[in-house]
Amino acid sequence: MRYRFLMNLIVASGLLAGAGTLSAQEPEFRLVIRDHKFEPTEMTLPAGKKVKLIIENKDATAEEFESYELNREKVVPAKGQVALFIGPLKPGRYPFFGDFHKDTAKGVLIVQ
Repeated sequence: MRYRFLMNLIVASGLLAGAGTLSAQEPEFRLVIRDHKFEPTEMTLPAGKKVKLIIENKDATAEEFESYELNREKVVPAKGQVALFIGPLKPGRYPFFGDFHKDTAKGVLIVQ
């Protein structure tokens, strides 16, 4: 009897531990760095939601994603990628740029 109770308790604990992973994940959006430019240069994100922004660098050199309005700064390694979690954001325009190639690597996130 005691053995069955412990086994049920272990199984129940395992089910409850996994329950948190069943929640909805943040929507994902992807930026690509190619030839020292962001693609796309404009991206629309939903207002009031936390989102996952994946930045993939196709170039042979590193780039730094930077946005004063988002308070984010992250080096994206050459031929690599990083993920940033941003938001929830209010509606508006949030410019960003590549700190290593400011003349060409720039864009804006439009939150609606």
